[in-house]
Amino acid sequence: MDFLPSTQMLHTFEAAARLLNFTRTAEAVNLTQGAVSHQMRELEALLDVKLFERQARGLALTDAGRTYLPFAQEALERLRAGAQSLRRDRQDKVLTVTMSPNFANKWLVPRLGDFADTHPDIDLRISASRRHVDFAEDGVDMGIRHGTGDWPHLDVTRLCPEWFFPVCSSGYAAEAGIEAPMDLAHCRLLHDQERTRWREWFAAFGVSETATRSGPIFSDTSLSIDAAVAGQGVALARSALAGLDLKAGRLIRPVRESIAAPIAYWLVCPKATAQADRIADFRDWLLRQAAADQATAEPLE
Repeated sequence: MDFLPSTQMLHTFEAAARLLNFTRTAEAVNLTQGAVSHQMRELEALLDVKLFERQARGLALTDAGRTYLPFAQEALERLRAGAQSLRRDRQDKVLTVTMSPNFANKWLVPRLGDFADTHPDIDLRISASRRHVDFAEDGVDMGIRHGTGDWPHLDVTRLCPEWFFPVCSSGYAAEAGIEAPMDLAHCRLLHDQERTRWREWFAAFGVSETATRSGPIFSDTSLSIDAAVAGQGVALARSALAGLDLKAGRLIRPVRESIAAPIAYWLVCPKATAQADRIADFRDWLLRQAAADQATAEPLE
């Protein structure tokens, strides 16, 4: 036979052979009863056999129908298995990761070229959100969270410790004559929404908190760091977020003093999938990147 039955025709035949009722078959395959009858007549014409016969209690398969049914079922099952295999292959290559906009902007995105070059088989999807997602409900594989690491229901790995220290452009530091923490009291300070951080940093080094009363406030830490890069003042940066700007020379640390941050960045994912290849590969890559940053991020001697 040069012409094979369509998948739709086989699907309709399998349903009709199982239900032995064209009305119920029409509901099962989302067709009209007339369309079901037409497809079955067309299939019988193609095969040149009669597949169904009408009896007092309804439809029945003929001997030819019973012979053909397992072949049709096997063909449909193989098609389903092939589609599922392709879907699994595609899903196995997709890695969806959630993180804060701050981390995505200042830490991850500038480095992604290296990951794409070294892991071309992983289809990475980045979701920037402050919300802690539900991994199952939101279809997310992995998260990078800023906090204490106290998520006992998840697999948790610390990415890096953090410190707070002042940063600014070299031009701004030279113009302002910054040499010691006290000198920052006369600078334009750049704040994020946690304005108390500057007060805590000054208090740690004996500087009056009156120094923290001026300066613009930004909704995101990354924006205050960008403002410092632009020479607009001094930001109190988290080490992870300022690392690349420090390496590139866009920022400097005008004084040596720093304080340890009470929280850090953590890599989190469901425990059941923690050792999946694509998650393990991305985790290892992130840890290598973070380790390479430590010389820039650690407190100055």
